[in-house]
Amino acid sequence: MGKETNVYGTQLNRRVQNLCSRRNRVCQEENSQMKKLFAILALMAVVSMLAAQCAAPATPEKVVETVVVKETVEVEKEVVVTKEVEKEVVVTKEVEVVAEAEPVTIVLWTKEGEADGGLQFVQSLADAYMAIHPNVTIEVVKKKDVEELREDFLTAGLAGSLPDLLWTVNDHAGPFTDAELIMPVDDLFDLSQYVDAALEAVRLGGKTWGVPISNGNHLMLLYNKDLIETPPANTDELIEMGLALTTDDQYGLVYNQTEPFWLVPWLGGFGGAVFAEDGVTPTLDTPEMVATLQFLYDIKYTTPIVPPESDYDGADTLFKEGKAAMIINGDWSLGGYADTDLNFGVARIPLVSATGEWPHPYTSGVYFMLPEGLEGAKLEAVKDFVTFATSANNQALQVAKLNRLPALKAALDDPLIANDPILKGSADQMVVGTPMPAVPEMRCNWDAMKPEMQAVLADSKTPEEAAAAMQQAAETCIANLE
Repeated sequence: MGKETNVYGTQLNRRVQNLCSRRNRVCQEENSQMKKLFAILALMAVVSMLAAQCAAPATPEKVVETVVVKETVEVEKEVVVTKEVEKEVVVTKEVEVVAEAEPVTIVLWTKEGEADGGLQFVQSLADAYMAIHPNVTIEVVKKKDVEELREDFLTAGLAGSLPDLLWTVNDHAGPFTDAELIMPVDDLFDLSQYVDAALEAVRLGGKTWGVPISNGNHLMLLYNKDLIETPPANTDELIEMGLALTTDDQYGLVYNQTEPFWLVPWLGGFGGAVFAEDGVTPTLDTPEMVATLQFLYDIKYTTPIVPPESDYDGADTLFKEGKAAMIINGDWSLGGYADTDLNFGVARIPLVSATGEWPHPYTSGVYFMLPEGLEGAKLEAVKDFVTFATSANNQALQVAKLNRLPALKAALDDPLIANDPILKGSADQMVVGTPMPAVPEMRCNWDAMKPEMQAVLADSKTPEEAAAAMQQAAETCIANLE
């Protein structure tokens, strides 16, 4: 019994040892497999992170992987249980999709010319904008003057072939709104950042019809400092100086004798206005208009200090060449004169000695106007370009390049204005200016005044005859508007 017991004990001990040995091998295998599994999972995590950072943009994707896990359960006999676990791993990759910008072409009509650098400035803005917006093409189209732009735009409206943007003057708001060819801009831009006086010049019917580019657009007296030390303070001094400075090849004063825009300041100085207090009834056949026409006649024939003939370009050339001591011209011309060797100054148009009144040039500015019918990507591009062109930086650039007063409130604080005698003189002239009417009836007044003014200066009509004819023509035109 004892021997059998010992034999049995020995066998049992060996079986136990064998079982433990086999269990150890299983444990070692499990440990090895688990280490491999953790290594695979770690590698997958690194790959996923690299893929999220470096892979090409893609939509979120699901990756399903199967992991085999072996579990060992100890019972009275050795049992190995293996089960498969399906594990869902979601790999999300952030994708930034940048849609390709839609190509847009903007046709911009401008009244600016090359002589004063205005056209070049417009083109430079267009070029700068296109450089940072390669999907946008801006075609700058120069019109001969404001009249050609107005006529061509109205014609294009009838033909249904309007441009996409206008760079023009405020008095075009009247005829263009009357023809329903431009859209109000109140809801398209933050107008609170612009000078109130500039905005007021394009307000009609409670709406704003343009975004101001510059503030002023007014006439003033410019004089050659090499010929005149101190500008004339009144018309008596103007005539006295002018006669002394007028010789065979030089004139005391030059101005555009073909456009009534140059008549209006003197009309204000003689106490007149083109409209009654209602702002739409013409008042052209008045003693004030007669006195104004007589004054213009006298400085040409009675006390001749101006050339026999001169349109805008003729007057501009004479002054630039030093053949005119003084010129009445607008703020838009300052940049062109600054680019020459001309030593010039700026002053108010001389006070009218007969009345003691300062001449009142029209003030307004230059404006962007948006044609009716713009929409979608083109409208957005036009809005963005207008905002770009009237930004503080570009307003300061306009001051530096063209010597025009800015329309953006923030730009008025620029030291370029406060420290520049030319701009200070321009601003001083604005103090006695008067806002230019933008009502459609103003077009009738312009058209009525132009031929009659020219008739007086051609010595073919008396001032009285011309004033009466102006009034009749204006009234007829306005009646046809209704």
